[in-house]
Amino acid sequence: MKPYAVRFTKEAVKDVKKLSLRLRRKLREILAADPATDPFSGKKLVGDLTGFYSIRLSRKDRIVFSVDEATRTIFIHRARTHYGE
Repeated sequence: MKPYAVRFTKEAVKDVKKLSLRLRRKLREILAADPATDPFSGKKLVGDLTGFYSIRLSRKDRIVFSVDEATRTIFIHRARTHYGE
């Protein structure tokens, strides 16, 4: 079965631009390995973020994404901290 396509929201693009080169590489590796082949491999989020998933990028940074099964697309919504820094 073909991997899921990965798309970034405008907010996620801004986040990625703020990441260090090392974290950008790690982000690419994670997206190629985890959600693209098994989109439900992340932590299922609750509360205001019900329907979203999260994968740790660094100690403080997370990749927050949603999955559209119909189009086999993963939408990256955030790629930085969720601690307000």
